[in-house]
Formats: sequence, C-alpha cells, structure tokens
Amino acid sequence: MTEASVYPAIFAGLMGLAMLVYAILDGYDLGVGILLPFSKNASNDQQRDRMIASIGPFWDANETWLVLAVGILLVAFPQAHGIILGELYLPAALLLVGLILRGVSFDFRAKAAVSHKRLWDHSFRIGSVMATLAQGYMFGRYVHGFDTSLSAYGFAVLSAICVTAGYHFIGACWLIMKTDGDLQARATKWARRSLWIMAAGIVAVCIVNPLISERIYNKWFALPNLLLLAPIPVMTFALVLVTNQFLKGFPYSSDRFCWVPFASAVVIFILSFHGLAYSFFPYIVPEQLTIWEAASATASLKFMLVGVVITVPAIIGYTIYSYRIFWGKSKQLTY
Repeated sequence: MTEASVYPAIFAGLMGLAMLVYAILDGYDLGVGILLPFSKNASNDQQRDRMIASIGPFWDANETWLVLAVGILLVAFPQAHGIILGELYLPAALLLVGLILRGVSFDFRAKAAVSHKRLWDHSFRIGSVMATLAQGYMFGRYVHGFDTSLSAYGFAVLSAICVTAGYHFIGACWLIMKTDGDLQARATKWARRSLWIMAAGIVAVCIVNPLISERIYNKWFALPNLLLLAPIPVMTFALVLVTNQFLKGFPYSSDRFCWVPFASAVVIFILSFHGLAYSFFPYIVPEQLTIWEAASATASLKFMLVGVVITVPAIIGYTIYSYRIFWGKSKQLTY
C-alpha cells in the first residue's frame, strides 16, 4: 500500500471514530434535553434540575467530537466537505441554531431569576429537539446520496424522527444510570417507549441501503459475506429484545445493574455504525466520491497527522478524566 492510499484511510477512520463517539456522548445529553418535562409542578422542577445536573460536567466537552469530525472532513477531504455541506446547508444551519440555543439556555438558566428558569429549560429542550431532528434529516439525505426524489425526502423525515428516538433512548438510559427514585422510574418508561422507534429506524436503513445501491446489496448478500456479516444485525436486534425485557423488570431490588441499559444502548450504536461504515466504504459521498478521490495532498495529510496525534489523545484523556471524576449518581444541582 502506498502513502497516497494509507493516509486518507487513516483520516477516514479518525473521522468515523469522532462521529461515533459524538453520537454516543452528545447523543445522551441531547436525549436528556429532549426529555425535560414540561408541566409546571414542584416535582418536575426538581427533576429538571436533577436531569441538568446529570449532564452538567460533560455536555459542553461532548460537542468537541463534532468539531473534530467536521474539522477532519474540511481539511482532509475538502471536495467531500463542499458537496456534503452544500447539499445540507439548511439543516446544518438549523443544527447550529439548536446547539447555540442549548448553550445559551444552559448558562442562562443558572443566572436568570428563578421565575425565568423554566423558560430557559423550555429553550434547552427546543434546542435539543432542533439539533436531533436536523442530524436525523441530514443522515437520511446522506444515506440516499442526496437524491432529490419525493421518496428520498420522505426517508429523510423518517430518519429525523428515528434518530431523535435513538437520542431519546440513550438519554433515558443515561438517566437510569445516573439517577434513582421517581426520576429513574420515569426514565425507564421513556426508554421503553423510544426503543422500538429507534429499532424501526435501524430496520428502515437496513432495507433502504441495499435497495438503492447494487454495490451495497452485493457487499451484504453475496456469499460468503452474508454468513460472515449476519452476526451484526442478529446481535443488534437480539440486544434490542434483551434490553426491552430488562427494562420491563426495572428497577430491581439492587441498583447495581443500572448501567446495563446505557451499556446496551452504546453497543447498539456501535453495531449500527459498524454496519453503516462497512456499507459506505470506501465512499465518503455515497456512490459519488471515494476517500482517495476526495483527499487532500499526501504531504498535507502527513503534516496534519502530527497535530491529530497530539490533539486526539488529549481529547480522549480529558474525556476519560472528567467521567472518572464525576462518576456515580448525580447530586442536586447547585451553583
């Protein structure tokens, strides 16, 4: 293998890793934002504070992975960046508006008068919903290769709903792990409610991908690939069924297994992402542009890799450190 083929593959792997970690880490805090209860009573006010406290030390740093993924796309695959962001300009703008609204609301709820705190909680939830719907819509458009047919737009809308349900699910699983009492019981109901919608989205992608691309169909269904790859969908849906059964009996007398739903959600995300990565590789723009066609010059990639070797371990290090420091059940929010 030549340098011209190795370096684009390295950066594609790093970008994929950043997107996966972002979907998991920012996914749960977006999910918690979506779940904030609206009705006005003392119990909901306390639960909103507890929910915000559960993501307080992490949510801002989680978005670092999105910045890293988009940064790699821009500097390592500029041609693909132009095509993807050109096609997804409006939903990308909506995503940014949602993330900005979340950031403003998170800080203002801590500093505004008590009478205004609920308003900023609503803004935080609205920003979370905007961000997740935009991400799901962008994903649906990407899967269809930016096709402009009515069915492609319909799939993008379905994808927006199902991705939002996926974030809803992992956010609820995070609350099961980080809280207890009435809030943990509510989170269990939320998780079961969104699990099947997320699963429906996974099924939809599994059906649509092979139908719209003969190349992807052959990668999955030609022998011996069919037998070798069968464990991915089988494990995914077995995990969905097992998680649903686990949630039916939750909470158990001992809370020591409260981490199981969140771990299941993480594994489901990893398996789904693995299937998508296998389907699309080596294309970075589906059926249009491979990672080698879109890559920057090899000399540029070699130079940028030096910065990545320094930056990525630093991000991983402070991420692990922050989760280690703030591990365990979330406490009452104070400022």
